[in-house]
Amino acid sequence: MAPASSTPPPDAASAVCVVSVKALCAFGAKAGDLDLRFVPAPSALEGMAGHALVQGRRGGNYQNEVSLDARHGALRVRGRADGYVPDPPRVEEIKTFRGDFDAIRGNHRALHWAQARVYGWMLCDQHGHAQMTVALVYLDLATGEETVLEEQHTREALREHFESLCERYSAWAQQEADHHGALDRTLSQLAFPHQSFRTGQRELAEAVYRAAAGGRCLMAQAPTGIGKTLATIFPLLKARAAGKLDKVFFLTAKTSGRPVALDALRVLGKGCAAGGAQPRVLELAAREKVCEYPDRACNGDSCPLAKGFYDRLPAARIEAAQTGWLDRQALRQVALQHTVCPYFLAQEMAHWSDVIVGDYNYYFDGSAFLFATMKDADWRVAVLVDEAHNLLERARGMYTAQLEGGALEEAHRIAPAPVRGPLARLFREWDTVQQSQTDNYETADEIPERFVRALQAANTAMAEYFAAKPEAAQGPLQRFFFDALHFARLAEVFDDHSVFERTLGITQQDRTLAIRNLVPAPFLEGRFADAVSVTCFSGTLSPFAFYRDALGLPPDTALLDVASPFHSQQLRVEVAMDVSTRFRDRAGSLGNVAGIIGAQFERMPGNYLAFFSSFDYLESARAAFSARHPGVPVWTQTRGMLEADRHGFIARFEEGGQGIGFAVLGGAFGEGIDLPGSRLVGAFVASLGLPQYNALNEITRERMQSRFGKGYEYTYLYPGLQKVVQAAGRVIRTEEDRGVLHLLDDRFARTEIRELLPRWWHVEVGGMGRARDALL
Repeated sequence: MAPASSTPPPDAASAVCVVSVKALCAFGAKAGDLDLRFVPAPSALEGMAGHALVQGRRGGNYQNEVSLDARHGALRVRGRADGYVPDPPRVEEIKTFRGDFDAIRGNHRALHWAQARVYGWMLCDQHGHAQMTVALVYLDLATGEETVLEEQHTREALREHFESLCERYSAWAQQEADHHGALDRTLSQLAFPHQSFRTGQRELAEAVYRAAAGGRCLMAQAPTGIGKTLATIFPLLKARAAGKLDKVFFLTAKTSGRPVALDALRVLGKGCAAGGAQPRVLELAAREKVCEYPDRACNGDSCPLAKGFYDRLPAARIEAAQTGWLDRQALRQVALQHTVCPYFLAQEMAHWSDVIVGDYNYYFDGSAFLFATMKDADWRVAVLVDEAHNLLERARGMYTAQLEGGALEEAHRIAPAPVRGPLARLFREWDTVQQSQTDNYETADEIPERFVRALQAANTAMAEYFAAKPEAAQGPLQRFFFDALHFARLAEVFDDHSVFERTLGITQQDRTLAIRNLVPAPFLEGRFADAVSVTCFSGTLSPFAFYRDALGLPPDTALLDVASPFHSQQLRVEVAMDVSTRFRDRAGSLGNVAGIIGAQFERMPGNYLAFFSSFDYLESARAAFSARHPGVPVWTQTRGMLEADRHGFIARFEEGGQGIGFAVLGGAFGEGIDLPGSRLVGAFVASLGLPQYNALNEITRERMQSRFGKGYEYTYLYPGLQKVVQAAGRVIRTEEDRGVLHLLDDRFARTEIRELLPRWWHVEVGGMGRARDALL
């Protein structure tokens, strides 16, 4: 159960704060340990079906989904009782579960009782009952059996329980109302933190504000160096002050993007009036990055930060709210001071923060925490998607699921008897799926129904086993179970946005089955629609139609292409007509590529980046270059490069330095690194960046063609050139930078290719000595 949602300021006329029964009880009734020992929770649809089943079994005078409303001071509590019988008066709170009833945690059951008692009071208050039977009805979805717990309460006892919860919440709600009121007054006076806007920065800020005010989405392409992060956060803080927003989510593709957003928020915070309220800022980080005891399980019997978590949470919550600035380090300090888990304190403080900075997956993933919490709490949220060109591939990964044959074999080997049989049947159905397969890799437009049924049966068996023995929910069996659950969920919604993959591998253990997402739009459409506004911004986000279609942004999405502050005199762009990087020509291209890089270095010694389409091509080019120019320092990106080695690679680009860094296009050094001034004076791009021609990409092309009419462009051309422009963007970072860019492939001279390059580039076509049929 999620903690209470943040409460908006009281209505000026009525001074009433509205809170749901669920939020009221979650705030004040949770106690005891944090316990994440696995218990399979029913899905929302299963829960709804379970409620309907119980309600359908009741008699004729039984009322279900009864809307209720009660007041306590300035607090107005709303909710719906699952079931109510007027005579004799009885209220039911229905919960669904699987497996062992005794596995339901005590703190969860206490929360359920709190909700039921609140509904009991609301019915007494509404109908004048002197007493009430309060019942918890637990429905086992596996068997359909009910376990009913009952309490008899007087009207007075239920009133006291209700008022005690309201008193606890009212004090906090008033504090929150005061914070929001003061923050809105402060933000209404917030000025842009610099003396003037950079070129294009005001245009971007105004577009973001208009999108939020009008409830529209925005796609904005704006060049590096204008301050996009500040220009997108500032207008949303102003929009919040105008009463249009509850929260701002700033989402990044990579961990490295979070410090940039936090730095911008620090600058804006300093601009708040002296003594004025500051926006509460929260940084969300992955559990494995913030866990203090990675070798311990998340329960009170194992982890000291889980023991008594909910007993200590109120004090930690108060201090965290007073602290206000909750980046990873500050949140950890508060959490450890109160002996609570930093990760789950962060999830609690998401309800009470004004700006939240985190990864894409917190909003766009199928089980995204921020999206689910936003929906549950009915927040009005504006979302900023940083470097949004990355969202396409990230979203494809979120909605892809894979099962490994070796993982199933291991799970079957260690499984207990009740689970081993269903896993064996799943293995047989898997064999049936692949028995006629001849090629190593094949795809299909449908998933065999018998395999899906066997998978669901195996999932049910594993869920019931883990429900009965939660302490066993670890190791290979649990890992396979989670993979199987993800696969089964995607199988339920399988359509032409995805493909069913079958890979044989070298051995039986290498076999895989996968649901591979190709077009994430159907999954993301609701994420864009449910926010007040989503702004997707990047230095490379064109053509707009490609990203809008593939990601599922609304048709009325506003579009903004901010003119670059840079000019053609800053960057000399040359196309080498005597180089072809087509696969069949790569071996023959090495001499010319090495010659062009060497000649440029001799003309203007300095630091350069050279990008290639693959590690194999990179190694061949580096060897050819070093053989011809042994005196020029070189450093090379390698496969599986560790983080420390990546930092070392970038550190080689010193001010005034000289040498060539060889890297893979689209890799770690193709974007997100900042090398201004003489740290980088030029780049070479020996590739159009086109994805490999293979079976999967050809299927993607067909699907894109069917959906959008531009299969080749959406699959190969646009994604490829996006990588080229991103890599080239490492050269010019400020209005003072000067540099050179060599595009090492004759196809860059084609009109349709040049039209997709940045407008401020002046492209010169050269290297005609070995020019061939470049336009073929």
